Amino acid sequence: MRIEKKATLISSSTAALLVTIKMIVGILSGSIAILASAIDSFLDLSVSIFNYFALHQSEKKADAQFNFGRGKLEAIAAVMEGTIISISGFFILYNAIDKLLHPKVIAYMDMSLIVMGISIALTGALVLFLIRVAKKTGNLVIRADALHYQTDLYTNGAIMIALGVIHFTDFQIIDPLLGIGIAFYMVYSAYPIIKEGFLMLMDISLNEDEIEKIEDYLLGVENINGTHHLTTRRSGSDIFLTVHVVFNISISLYDAHRISDKIEEGLQRLFKDDYVHSIIHMDPYDDSDVNDSESA
Repeated sequence: MRIEKKATLISSSTAALLVTIKMIVGILSGSIAILASAIDSFLDLSVSIFNYFALHQSEKKADAQFNFGRGKLEAIAAVMEGTIISISGFFILYNAIDKLLHPKVIAYMDMSLIVMGISIALTGALVLFLIRVAKKTGNLVIRADALHYQTDLYTNGAIMIALGVIHFTDFQIIDPLLGIGIAFYMVYSAYPIIKEGFLMLMDISLNEDEIEKIEDYLLGVENINGTHHLTTRRSGSDIFLTVHVVFNISISLYDAHRISDKIEEGLQRLFKDDYVHSIIHMDPYDDSDVNDSESA
């Protein structure tokens, strides 16, 4: 099993445990902040389960129906995750405003503090694990999941502080005020997740550092006269790129093909954690001006 899928299973298990604990204490205590956190954890659980199936489907090989594979399922999952975070943020905002208008006293304060402490510990460990997996794989779904749980960690910490303030000062209004702050923060944090997933669906090119890495490698290839018209896109863990390589007009097709194979192997080595699909267009002369005019 891929480490990304293991990560989603661990996320799902952690979220399920947190949902159960927070929901019970949130209902008993009447704390909007804890109930908001419980709802968010339930959404975490739903998203993590969906992410698991999205990763399972996206890793299937290309076939007659999906010639380029199913890698964009990861981008769809990221957009859905960001959208769900936004919706839950607006729901929390609604409940927080309602509590401002109709104040309620929080009960079971000691139990609430214990639950939030447990939540912070579990979420913190999960965030560290997901960040490590995201850095290792570069997977958009895991990066979105890591960011999602990272926002949970911050909001849980804020809730813990608020409960402490209420416990020692009886300043009850801080609970709905904190709920409003959490809501805005959740919507704000969802934006980059939705944006990146949407851009992948729109076939945005690789980032500048990755393109520069490709260009530097191509400059060092021997027995070619240059390259041009490099195009790139990413689909999950698959990278698709095309490039025109200029050969000497007298080179044999066999030798040009052999060099092209070596270029493909070299490009794959640049992205060890991804699968690179390269199309090398072999030019007998530099036709970059023609390509540039056609793409303009």
